[in-house]
Amino acid sequence: MSNQNLLEIKGLKVSYQADGKKVCAVNGVDLVLEKGETLGLVGETGAGKTTIAKAILRILPQPQGHMDAGEIFVDGENLLTIPEAKMRKIRGKKISMIFQDPMTSLNPIRSVGDQISEAIQLHEKLSKTEIQQRAIEMLEQVGIPGSRYGDYPHQFSGGMKQRVVIAMALACHPELLLADEPTTALDVTIQAQVLDMMNRLKAEYGTSVVMITHDLGVIAEMCQQVAVIYAGEVVEFGTVEEIFEKPSHPYTKGLFGSLIDLEQDVERLSPIPGLMPDPTELPTGCKFAPRCPNCEEACRKGAIEDRKLSETHRVKCLRAEEVK
Repeated sequence: MSNQNLLEIKGLKVSYQADGKKVCAVNGVDLVLEKGETLGLVGETGAGKTTIAKAILRILPQPQGHMDAGEIFVDGENLLTIPEAKMRKIRGKKISMIFQDPMTSLNPIRSVGDQISEAIQLHEKLSKTEIQQRAIEMLEQVGIPGSRYGDYPHQFSGGMKQRVVIAMALACHPELLLADEPTTALDVTIQAQVLDMMNRLKAEYGTSVVMITHDLGVIAEMCQQVAVIYAGEVVEFGTVEEIFEKPSHPYTKGLFGSLIDLEQDVERLSPIPGLMPDPTELPTGCKFAPRCPNCEEACRKGAIEDRKLSETHRVKCLRAEEVK
């Protein structure tokens, strides 16, 4: 593992058992994240983005979730081989997660200050007064007055709840933050404020971030590297400049084609036809083949290997260099 990489995922495969069937959620994912940088995971709902994050924290739902293969290294340590007792010390301290819905992430019968304090108490050897002071400081860091320490979740707006959740995640200054759709259900103005705040706190604490989203605007704003996820696979990986300026996988191009360009006629919008494949019956060959306008017979046969377009840019497509 490179000294510059905080996170390395190799050959990760995750499945779920549902109604007697095997749901293949993550299918051989390889990812790297350098220290202090932000990696964006982008793709449609159901692509496997949240499952990757839960696999990193080892919080897959049980007994349905299964880690079928792979390795997950953080600072050179394989998280999939360490005892659960040690993993509990890592969660919230070294690795934290902002879950998708702040409405359900907070306990409605406990004050927000108590909930932030609990996260600190679990991992820091501080006095009760010091813990409370740290919690107040974290509230103020995310733009909430410390005087609201004793308020309850129902007394906060959606945007303020999201700020509280971020304060909880950052309370122990983690090295790695997993942010699962942190701006979902927020209006545009509040989204911008939350993203700006996350960038500021990331710079202040030197935190590395995995940003899970389907919003390409958030990716452009927050990330240095991007992994495009489709049907549980990384179909394209590169720097944010490479993905935005030279998208090479047909699915990545389709994502950009599905965006409205205010400088172009709205009729030029080009949605991706069809739906993602059934994860209980994935097609052989390229998983995107049934929806791909450039598909040929070879695309439907056997596993598709990554093609290296540059030192930082790779794509899982047989015709990536042919079709523009």
